[in-house]
Amino acid sequence: MSAGFPAFRLGKVLATSFTGTLSERQGDAVERIPTPSRLVDWLVVSGLAVESCTNAQLERAWELRESIHAAVTAAARRDPLPVSAVQIINDCSTQGRAAAILTPEGNRRWRLSPASSVEDALGVIAADAISIIAGERDGKLALCASPTCQAVFLDTSQSRTRRWCDMNTCGNRQKKARFNANQRKKPAHQR
Repeated sequence: MSAGFPAFRLGKVLATSFTGTLSERQGDAVERIPTPSRLVDWLVVSGLAVESCTNAQLERAWELRESIHAAVTAAARRDPLPVSAVQIINDCSTQGRAAAILTPEGNRRWRLSPASSVEDALGVIAADAISIIAGERDGKLALCASPTCQAVFLDTSQSRTRRWCDMNTCGNRQKKARFNANQRKKPAHQR
């Protein structure tokens, strides 16, 4: 792994984890894949290992990431999908070459060949985004309640009322901020 970069925030959903490589979009944005080698690292930990990445491929990955983010945000808000974002997602999906495989546990995974490129990995991510936006996955697209995050996540909770993209980051931050604000409101002898 590349040292000196912010840690990846990985979730169970490939496409929304990919959009999370740029976090705190409404605050001080944190870019988690600023270099081609860092994109390779993210793809490896996401099960889509490729040998190398060029600057042009990194730029294409950013373009796909932002297109997925725009489309899933629109879908979560029940707004029309941005036409340009849909086009980029579709283009990336059709350019990739990967095979869906079944694991012994009955889960679907993607297999890239040893000669696979970043475009093949991006095709898998785009296909995952399509399945989420099209409603083919169990869950509901939702926006993180953190005012600085606003990441889209797939809420698979039974009640479909989850508020945070990740309880360990956004949820805890918001709860801590609420606690501290309540402490400041109390008289000194009650703290």
